[in-house]
Amino acid sequence: MSAPGIVTPEGVVLDLDLAGLGSRLVARLIDLAAQGALLVALLLASTAIGTQVRVVGLAGIYLSLFAVVLVYPAAFETVWPGRSPGKWALGLRVVTVEGAPIRFRHAAIRAILGLVDFYLFAGFVAVVTVAVSKQGQRLGDLVAGTVVLRQRSAAAAPVPAQFFVPPGWEAYAASLDVSALSAAQYGAVRSFLLRAATLEPRFRFELARQIAIPLLGTLRHTPQPWVGPEMLLLCVAASYQQRQRAMHPAPPGPWQAAGPLSWSRPGPPGPPAGPPAPPAGPSSRPLPPEPPPVGPAAGGFAPPG
Repeated sequence: MSAPGIVTPEGVVLDLDLAGLGSRLVARLIDLAAQGALLVALLLASTAIGTQVRVVGLAGIYLSLFAVVLVYPAAFETVWPGRSPGKWALGLRVVTVEGAPIRFRHAAIRAILGLVDFYLFAGFVAVVTVAVSKQGQRLGDLVAGTVVLRQRSAAAAPVPAQFFVPPGWEAYAASLDVSALSAAQYGAVRSFLLRAATLEPRFRFELARQIAIPLLGTLRHTPQPWVGPEMLLLCVAASYQQRQRAMHPAPPGPWQAAGPLSWSRPGPPGPPAGPPAPPAGPSSRPLPPEPPPVGPAAGGFAPPG
């Protein structure tokens, strides 16, 4: 199960593995066993003290319950970012819905709401909310704004990538309206751009064209003949990320953005021609040369030479 809508500070939507109900239950049982052993040890200590001073012993019982029920989960998830012994054993971790590490306030809210999730209703509320929530969140997660991820996997960890508008194409990218672009459509564009450098030139152009043409209706855009499909996709991806950053501001995290993706249109080089659309401002950078004049194919994109 993947987590939709987790956005990095670069505006990249990541597909991260959410922890399943079964693994979370097992992790919870491990924590309950550890908490039970800790409670017994604290109660024995409180009883020993109580034989000497009755008031201290009674206070120790209440302090023991407070430490086991509330301090244990909040302290572990704060000091050991997002983990407890049970979560560590199952390869789970708690993060914010933006994908950033949790802080004490997140852990404290989860611990306090755990009284309702686990103790007041014997875990019924936690099971139901995890089962019906789109991101597998229990009541404490919903209030704290957190999700539980499964990080122990043989697959490589997802890497956020940031796309940049090529120099000289800023005005063209700004003319694209990506507000109607869905996360699935952006995911297809992102996947292609990350793999483009490994593709054979002609197949690369055709695949870019197949992805770009269905987007034209969504974007309500008709590209000029000098706009190649891969350039369109790159400008769309960069504009989409800029819009996501504006809509979903996220706290700084340990993300590392990939460098700008270089783009080159397949086909023989041609002589430089007039610029597509000069950006505003006196300090504009030089525009890339126009592709060779060839006849446009269906969808407004010219095939490679």
